[in-house]
Amino acid sequence: MFTVGILTTSDMGAKGEREDVSGQAIVELVTAAGFRVEIRGIIPDDRATIADRLQLWSQKVDLILTTGGTGFGPRDVTPEATLEVLERQAPGLSEYMRAGTAEKTTLSYLSRGVAGTLGDCLIVNLPGRPAGVRECLELLLPLLPHVMDTMQGPTQQHPQDQAKS
Repeated sequence: MFTVGILTTSDMGAKGEREDVSGQAIVELVTAAGFRVEIRGIIPDDRATIADRLQLWSQKVDLILTTGGTGFGPRDVTPEATLEVLERQAPGLSEYMRAGTAEKTTLSYLSRGVAGTLGDCLIVNLPGRPAGVRECLELLLPLLPHVMDTMQGPTQQHPQDQAKS
């Protein structure tokens, strides 16, 4: 069973002025998929704070999912903080989420979220909107077991590609 940290970046959420609906959506979806949530937190939209938290948590869990701070607002700095700590980027994951949700809203292309690895941990930025979180995780969750297995060592066989019709 893979372990997960859920990090919500929100100035208002960190002050207790906004309920963390997106973080709760992540909890529900990842636990239903068989992952175990180990850590969950809400912090302000501050680049240094986000980067520090990602570095700390990456030593404790297999996967960190962030929500919030991926737009164009002046305080939306989650992607920049994530890029600061990533050792290897995984742009295909972010591209897949943007393209896969574009049929529902072209605003998905405005997400600046990134993904990649830090040590043995995969970090993925999700949007801050609860519907966006759900849509992205519906796409991402089927891929994660293979990604996580691969990160832990060589695999003997790749999964069959799931043809889209």
